Amino acid sequence: GCNKNCSYCVVPFTRGPERSRSSASVMEEAARISAGGIADITLLGQTVNSYRDPSAAGWSFARLLSAIGEMDGVRRVRFTTSHPQDFTRDIVEAIESNERLCDWIHLPVQSGSSRLLAGMRRTYSRDQYLRVIEMIKAANRQIALSTDIIVGFPGETQQDFEETLSLLQEVE
Repeated sequence: GCNKNCSYCVVPFTRGPERSRSSASVMEEAARISAGGIADITLLGQTVNSYRDPSAAGWSFARLLSAIGEMDGVRRVRFTTSHPQDFTRDIVEAIESNERLCDWIHLPVQSGSSRLLAGMRRTYSRDQYLRVIEMIKAANRQIALSTDIIVGFPGETQQDFEETLSLLQEVE
């Protein structure tokens, strides 16, 4: 196995393999807390949008997001943190179709340099990230974006840094 100290390698070993709760258990918890007066719900996961319902229902993340947004007593639904590789159009469609789903997406890029992203063992390139951003910006509803950026990653050159700056300018 890999002996590099990066989150791609470290997380599965420190936290165990990624696993998703059943849609029914998430819906039951959301119903319980909204009945108790909690109106804002945040779905949280290391890569929350890679959610895969392990039950026979087989819900996607977008379906789960939509269902929680339709519950009585729920006023706002957020989610964090998304992964560019698993960000799909149906998530944008869910946000577009339900005002209770917050018009904000946190989508870490880490670097604007594909070379550096590969060195970080990220599973996406600059171009792939920008395609996801284009999909989000094309939504019928304006969606705010936030991100994470790593500066000073081992081996980062001035050119890599400039590519990160240009990505930020392009995305706005």
